[in-house]
Parts: sequence; C-alpha cells; structure tokens
Amino acid sequence: MKIKNILPILLFLVSFSFYAQGEKTDEKREKIKAYKVSFLTTELELTSSEAEKFWPIYNAFDDKQYELRHEKMKTYLRKLNDDNISSVSEKEACTLLSQIESTDKELFVLKEKYMANLKKVLSAKKILKLKKSEDDFNRKLLKQYKEKAGKN
Repeated sequence: MKIKNILPILLFLVSFSFYAQGEKTDEKREKIKAYKVSFLTTELELTSSEAEKFWPIYNAFDDKQYELRHEKMKTYLRKLNDDNISSVSEKEACTLLSQIESTDKELFVLKEKYMANLKKVLSAKKILKLKKSEDDFNRKLLKQYKEKAGKN
C-alpha cells in the first residue's frame, strides 16, 4: 500500500483518538485547523480574489468531510469495538458493511463536487499544489504527533 493511501487512515485514527479525549478535542481540532490554514495560505500563494472564493469552498468541504469521517465512521468503529467482530452476526456485519460503503460513496460524491467547485476558482496547477500542500501538511502533522508520542 502506498503512503498516500495509508496517510488518511492514520490521520483518521489519530484524530479519532483525539476525539476520545472529550472537550480537548475541539480545541485541538481548531488549533490544527488554524495551523493548516496558515500552512496552506503560505504554500498556495493565493491572490486576495482567489482566497476570497477558495476558503469558503475549502472550509465547507473540510467540515463535511470531517463530519462523514468522524461522526459516521465513529459509530461503525464503536460497534466493532464494543461487540467485537467475532460476536457480530452475519446480518449485522452486512448492515455495517453497507453503511460503511454508503459513507464511502458520500465521501466520493463530496470530493467530486469539491473538485468541480475548486476548478471554478483555481487553476489546475494550483489545485495540484493544494493537493501536494495538504499531503505535506499531513506528513508534518504526523511527524509532530510521532515526536510527541515518543516523548511520553
């Protein structure tokens, strides 16, 4: 598996563990979000006109993606953790699998709409730069998390 495929899963698990920590989660999420905005703003070199159109699109996508990944997936993971896979009936497993597939489809449709909206305000080159910058940010965040975890 490529790192590009593993990274979102790791970030999901990291953010999921943040979620389990209660109210501190929202504070951490806001700090990470602010850090990400600063990082992307620097990396993308958006004009004021581009930034004015880009950030509402980006924030709406980011919020909806977070909701899908963390609110819905959290329910699935809790079910698997609470009941343990071996004690889940085949019918329950099929239902859970169907729910996961449905959420994956929602994420796919969301990403398609996001890309279509981005193409209206940014050049293809800047969209690619955004993707690279997001990957760089995620690697940097994961590295910081690993360093922090290593100190504890």
